[in-house]
Amino acid sequence: MMLNYDIVVIGGGPAGLAAAIEAHKNGAENILVLERDRELGGILQQCIHNGFGLHVFKEELTGPEYAERFIQELKDMNIEYKLDTMVLDINEDKLITAINTTDGLIHIQAKAIVLAMGCRERTRGAIHIPGTRPAGVMTAGTAQRFVNMEGYMVGKKVVILGSGDIGLIMARRMTLEGAKVEAVVELMPYSGGLTRNIVQCLEDFNIPLLLSHTIINIEGRDRVEGVTIAKVDENRKPIPGTEKHFECDTVLLSVGLIPENELSKNVGIKINRITGGPDVNESMETSIEGIFACGNVVHVHDLVDWVTEESTRAGRNAARYVLGQLKSEDNIVEIKPGKGIRYIVPQTARLSNVEDKLLLYMRVDDIYENMKMVIKVDGKELRSIKKRHVAPGEMESVNILKKQLDEFEDIKEITVELVEEE
Repeated sequence: MMLNYDIVVIGGGPAGLAAAIEAHKNGAENILVLERDRELGGILQQCIHNGFGLHVFKEELTGPEYAERFIQELKDMNIEYKLDTMVLDINEDKLITAINTTDGLIHIQAKAIVLAMGCRERTRGAIHIPGTRPAGVMTAGTAQRFVNMEGYMVGKKVVILGSGDIGLIMARRMTLEGAKVEAVVELMPYSGGLTRNIVQCLEDFNIPLLLSHTIINIEGRDRVEGVTIAKVDENRKPIPGTEKHFECDTVLLSVGLIPENELSKNVGIKINRITGGPDVNESMETSIEGIFACGNVVHVHDLVDWVTEESTRAGRNAARYVLGQLKSEDNIVEIKPGKGIRYIVPQTARLSNVEDKLLLYMRVDDIYENMKMVIKVDGKELRSIKKRHVAPGEMESVNILKKQLDEFEDIKEITVELVEEE
């Protein structure tokens, strides 16, 4: 079975929905969204807490409410989608191989592809926690789906390892459902989540956050019976004599998210060593022409609003590519992180494709107070932004206006760095 489409979006979560809708708004008509789950909306369907949409809609929505607005818009535009459909492979010629129970094995030829597969959680096996292998150890996202969508209570006495946003939110959720959350244990000396989630999910419920600690043993034969934690040194090694024991029946892991890039790697797309996602340019185009990427498949976002913004850019430029409006040029500007910046997305830019502004997303590599974020073009300072407080758990963004860049000739490099305020 062979199908032909102008644009195929892989992933029907917030990134894929926004990309498909924006592509349609920009002149692409023959669009298909492929989603492996049984419903559109992705991870948002299990995020029943509020706090979504403050930037995009200027109001506070739950995850399902936020997703529903895009699902309804997609349906109003008559954009095609296939559910329960697993993409097995893509190639450089933009031929997609997928499978589902209705169509069987299908081949889809696209003029452009948008990768929007999201990310997955790091599991116990990836972090090598010692101890037995009882029931009751699961990722925070798995627990969130069980509690919020399937209606199962996963435990009564809980220890959470990792202070990512999902872990913080599940600390509150489990408490509201009647469980006792003994502690949130974080390996790093700072939290990996948003400040607002630390306040609303931990401090408001008197749940202790133990920084620079980790689990050194999980106990229990059939079911978790307890954990031993310990303080860690600057090399993240447990310090003897600092052990503490908690009785519990459940351990939730919130120890990081990994962009879902098996398809990207198989087709030969260049993957960034730090983000774990594809290197992209100003149009969110990967190293393979006509294949775009957006959302958590590129780098892990802390707000779905930023996913939406980035994905509309990918969808718009995929449409421009199909319509022959994207320009390929020899002068590729490198965008590089300087002192204090861990990574920047996008990694390159063709300035002729920048419409009114070049938007950069980045994360810092540590907690800093009273700094200046300095943007430089070929070593010359373009402008600086005062930053009272920055942390790795909160993504930063910088806008560079096109007219500012036009004042320079033959730009080779843009850098962003942190400098102490004088």
